[in-house]
Amino acid sequence: SKSVPVNLTVFDITGREVRSLVFGQNYTAGKHSVQFDASDLSSGIYIYRLQVNGEVFTKKLTLIK
Repeated sequence: SKSVPVNLTVFDITGREVRSLVFGQNYTAGKHSVQFDASDLSSGIYIYRLQVNGEVFTKKLTLIK
C-alpha cells in the first residue's frame, strides 16, 4: 500500500496554531494514533486540521481539564 505525507495541526479558536502534531510524515491508509500533550493548554474549543493527499479535513475538538 502506498504511503502519503500527512500534516495534523491544532489551532485555538482564534486561528492561532498551538501544536503541530504531524508534519510531512508518511502514512499508509488506515487507522493511526498520535499522542497529544495538551497539559499547557486551557480548557476550551480547538480546531484540528488534517491534510492528506491534497485533501483538508477540519474538525472541532473540545478540551476539558
